[in-house]
Amino acid sequence: MADKKMRRRDFLKGAAMGVAGGALAVMGIYSYSPWRKRYFPKVERKLVDIGACKSIKVTNISETSWFDNPVLVGDIKGAGGALVNQYTFNWPPFGDGSGLAKGSYEKGIAKIKHLLPDKLEEAWAITEKNSVNPENAGAYACLIELEELSGKKHKYLLDTGWSYKWTEECFKREGIDKMLKNKEIEAPYISHEHFDHFWGLPVTMKYDPTIPIYAPDGFYDEGRAYIKDSGHKGKVTFIKKGLNKIIPGFASFVFDLPIICRVYGEQSLYFNIKDKGLVSVTGCCHQSIIQFAETAFREIKYENDNLYGVYGGLHISPFEDWDPKYDDLVISLGKYGFERIGCNHCTGIITAKKFIDTGYPIVEGTARFRTKDTAYLGNGDTISFGA
Repeated sequence: MADKKMRRRDFLKGAAMGVAGGALAVMGIYSYSPWRKRYFPKVERKLVDIGACKSIKVTNISETSWFDNPVLVGDIKGAGGALVNQYTFNWPPFGDGSGLAKGSYEKGIAKIKHLLPDKLEEAWAITEKNSVNPENAGAYACLIELEELSGKKHKYLLDTGWSYKWTEECFKREGIDKMLKNKEIEAPYISHEHFDHFWGLPVTMKYDPTIPIYAPDGFYDEGRAYIKDSGHKGKVTFIKKGLNKIIPGFASFVFDLPIICRVYGEQSLYFNIKDKGLVSVTGCCHQSIIQFAETAFREIKYENDNLYGVYGGLHISPFEDWDPKYDDLVISLGKYGFERIGCNHCTGIITAKKFIDTGYPIVEGTARFRTKDTAYLGNGDTISFGA
């Protein structure tokens, strides 16, 4: 065990130096190995104390952000490619009837704004008639339940889905609607501005329009306007890049990076579990799992200097379009020594199966509620870290 920890720490010290996560995704395995550290100065660790908590439990409300990969990819290509502003795609809920890549936030929201957030069925019926491939819209959202060392409990959302219809169905299935009504959920933390993580916001507003919202500072004008247009009447905090301590054992980190479909910045979450180590929870992990883990090593003090677990989308093969260079990322994941891995969404099923075949401690799912495979944690599944 000691040898394993030493090897993992040596790797982390090497990985935490130098290049950004985006470039790592296309480099060879040498770039992920401990050998590269000989060419860089020793990394200075900040070791910020975020405190510790007793445990967290993550419930996957929905990881199925869309239902058909070829349809989504076809829309993006047809609209002009991955650098085109997502609000012009004419996807729901902002469809205005003008067709693919001819829309705008202003024209789309004008058709449904008067119905938000209380008349979601009526709003969705309108957007279905005016949008491109509305049946393909799903949702990404999860519930995080945290227990402090004192026994005090907290509930948070990470992300708020896409399709009003599908998001509300999933909220009701997991009792999120009642939790919001009863003000049991303290806040949604929005990972980033992408359609599948953010555009379902009116569903949350329907049940608690005054709930505080925390989003990365890189939101564009459309996204900021949508929060208000969704019927939100509470406080909105746009978090600047870097580490943000929230309560003992819980911090978020905003990564400063451009993302496809003209989105900027991603907020991910870290939890320091007493006697166990650090758990990383992510929406998409556009910054890459390498950057996610090395940021934790560089920035945060955590129990036993141990990276205990990870949950969420790891953004390796989201469209199941496997490329041999991704094998380097599969190999590199093992260097961190995670003890529990709950992956889904943009990790890709092929990737999850490769993790399993490699022998990683993957927590598999039940393939219910339109999740396609048991290889990763699907809709309605849960994972716990700590006591």
